[in-house]
Amino acid sequence: MEGFDHILNWRLLRGSHEFPGKDGGTCINEAAVVAAGFEYRRVCTVRDMPSCFSRPICEFAMFLNDQDNTGGHQRLMPFVMRLACADSEEVEQQRQTYISSKMIRFMSMSKGIEVLEGALAIGRQADPIALPVLEERMSAAREKVSSATSKAKKPLLDSVKKLLTAL
Repeated sequence: MEGFDHILNWRLLRGSHEFPGKDGGTCINEAAVVAAGFEYRRVCTVRDMPSCFSRPICEFAMFLNDQDNTGGHQRLMPFVMRLACADSEEVEQQRQTYISSKMIRFMSMSKGIEVLEGALAIGRQADPIALPVLEERMSAAREKVSSATSKAKKPLLDSVKKLLTAL
C-alpha cells in the first residue's frame, strides 16, 4: 500500500475547484483527469472532460460525488483510475440507459457505487495505469499545491486503503 500514499491522501470534495480546492482537494472528475495524465482542469460539466472519458459514467460519478453529504466522497477514490473508458456511441448509449434505469433522486453511496460498477462493466475498460506512473502524475499535481494547503488533513486513509484492497 505504500505506493498508494499520493492517491490515498487526495481529497475528493463536492463541486468544481480551482486546483486543489479550498480544502485541499478536487472532485472525482478533476482527480480522474490528473490520474489519466492530463493537465489539471476545472470540471464544471462532463463536457469539460477529455474525449477519452465516458460521458454517462463521468456524469453519474459527478452526481454521486456532489449529492453525498455524509462524507462518503472518498469511497469513490478507487474509480478515479477507471473513468477514462469512452467507447462507441452505441456503448455510451447502453451505459446511459443502464444508469438511467437505476437512478433514484436520493441514492445512498453504497447503491450508487453498485450502479457505477454496473455501468463500468459495459463496454471498454479503462487502460490499467501502472502504479509508478499514477504515483508520478498525482505527485506532480500535488507539487503545484502551496505549502499551506499541503498541510490539509489526511482523509479517511484507512477506509480508502481497505476499499482499494477489496478491488
